[in-house]
Amino acid sequence: MSDEYAALRACIYQTEDELRRFRQLVVNTVMATDIADKELQALRKARWEMAFSNGNSAAEMLDHSVASEDRKATIVIEHLIQASDVSHTMQHWHIYKKWNERFFIECYGAYMAGRADVDPSKNWYRSEIGFFDVYVIPLARKLQSCGVFGVSSHEYLNYAMANREEWVREGESLVQSFVAKFKE
Repeated sequence: MSDEYAALRACIYQTEDELRRFRQLVVNTVMATDIADKELQALRKARWEMAFSNGNSAAEMLDHSVASEDRKATIVIEHLIQASDVSHTMQHWHIYKKWNERFFIECYGAYMAGRADVDPSKNWYRSEIGFFDVYVIPLARKLQSCGVFGVSSHEYLNYAMANREEWVREGESLVQSFVAKFKE
């Protein structure tokens, strides 16, 4: 490693063990953005359950060891990164709609240019509902349950649920408007 960032590295870690721990945290954080890999999702879910399950034994509940706290911190950071990837789904409707449209236009443009095999306009409406049900709302519930956002934790879940309901009402016509806007 170059000396250019030696001072920064000294603030982050000072031993080889701390370097390995930091490196693993960075790798886990980057890998957390891969929501398509079912195996990684299952591993993250198992780690979450291990760290935050209410069914823990008394010994586990009393375990405030560094390893236990590191495990909790790591899994929370992974979930925060996941939430940042889909943060538009947990904000006001106009924010969700704006970023959903931009992502649709990107995917539809790739399809129209021959860089994607599937026309997103065919399943976008239903896929968004499934995305809320299977990914966004459970993620918001986890973040609320661990209290990482303090008193504001419930807001993210409320926005996600409200946006899902609004999408159910307006999503089909919005997809049509996205397609029309693309063709202009």
